[in-house]
Amino acid sequence: MKRRDFLKAIGAASLALPFYDILCGDQRARAAAGQAKRLIIFYFPDGVPGVSEQGEGSLWDCTGSELNFNLSECLQPMERFRQQAVFLNGLDMGPADSGSHPGGAKKLLTGIDGGGGASVDQVLANSVGSGHPHRLLYLGSMANHNNASGDKHISYSGPGQTVAPEDNPMRAFTRLFGQGLPQGDMGGGGPTRRQLMRTSVIDGVLADMNDLRGRLGNVEKIKLDQHLESLREVEARLKADASDMPSIPTCQNPSQNTAGLTPDGLYDPSRFPITLRLQMELMVQAMACDLTRVGVIQASHHTSELIMSRFPDSEMHDPGFDMRSHQASHYGSRHDRAKREFTDFVAQRRWFVSQFAALLDMLASRPEGDGTMLDHSLLWLCTEVSDGNTHRHDNMPFVMAGGAGGCLRTGRLLSHYGRRHNELLTSICHAMGHNVTGFGNAGNGPLPGLLA
Repeated sequence: MKRRDFLKAIGAASLALPFYDILCGDQRARAAAGQAKRLIIFYFPDGVPGVSEQGEGSLWDCTGSELNFNLSECLQPMERFRQQAVFLNGLDMGPADSGSHPGGAKKLLTGIDGGGGASVDQVLANSVGSGHPHRLLYLGSMANHNNASGDKHISYSGPGQTVAPEDNPMRAFTRLFGQGLPQGDMGGGGPTRRQLMRTSVIDGVLADMNDLRGRLGNVEKIKLDQHLESLREVEARLKADASDMPSIPTCQNPSQNTAGLTPDGLYDPSRFPITLRLQMELMVQAMACDLTRVGVIQASHHTSELIMSRFPDSEMHDPGFDMRSHQASHYGSRHDRAKREFTDFVAQRRWFVSQFAALLDMLASRPEGDGTMLDHSLLWLCTEVSDGNTHRHDNMPFVMAGGAGGCLRTGRLLSHYGRRHNELLTSICHAMGHNVTGFGNAGNGPLPGLLA
């Protein structure tokens, strides 16, 4: 089979996956009642303005009772989703390496000091995700910046063995949907990059889609049309993002897909918001296509040099002043609003929360079953330390969201001071239908009161 025909077949199969159950009567992709159909972990770096060295209260923690609570300053972007989320106060990752960014990153998803085991995403990928085209989809935005490796990454395939996320949304699109966007002149009479930018993956398999459409009922035809339109929107955003990037060296071998080359602008901090949004859109689309059930989005990495003051149209934007994430996290011993580092740190954390809320919006906008994708999804917002200045590992800033197929009891504030976050990892496994007695090296079963 020629490479082009092979890619076309992959593309058609990927586009049709959401309708496989309808055509074949196979229930393999459906999560059991009362279980989450998918998990998305959203990580941001460098902690939050928690309890200061001088004992001032956290600007992240919610206040109030379980059902009657107030969102904190940093969590305000989650207001519209308060009834679809669980806000967690007090969970502890243990004393080992407390005061350390790397130490927190190593045990965040593994539940084991020093990253001494597989992370929860990898465990679930090998269990509930094993029957899908992609067991795990691990996407990053500047997560590999400055050749980041090792403990800069949060997914562990085994003891001490991290894996790297995919930072390039165009390459991720190619991997998922089977059609690349080669850069430059391919040589040998092949299409140029500009010509291929005008070619649609969907159009390339349109005949197959029309055949599929003729075999569906009226309701499913509408869903297929919406599905294809959504794919076109994602594809258009990727092409628009690529069109103004600098040229990349050409490849003279026409059989080689040059879309894997990283555009020069991929690590420009001013483009970070665009790249992150593209990765979130790809994550949602891949899960809508049932290409994977387990995903991780890593926004930068710990001790991040990401210059967030270069984000256009954000409250941090100040092109004449460079303020990095890690730089702002060391705001000092107290919450001093007269200090630029502190006010920028608060704004940066609020921005990351707004991106998590945008991800929830994407899922909520897509119908699924008797509700939306958000109703059937489980999401976890997390970072590797609590307070960005002290680097402590207690009272971790965690938020769970989504309906999780009915098993997550949302609209609540849960306070579990002193309990280990291993119990949260265990609960995540249970919500995904992977029943374990515990996870990592601490804790006692699932976290009380989190799941129905």
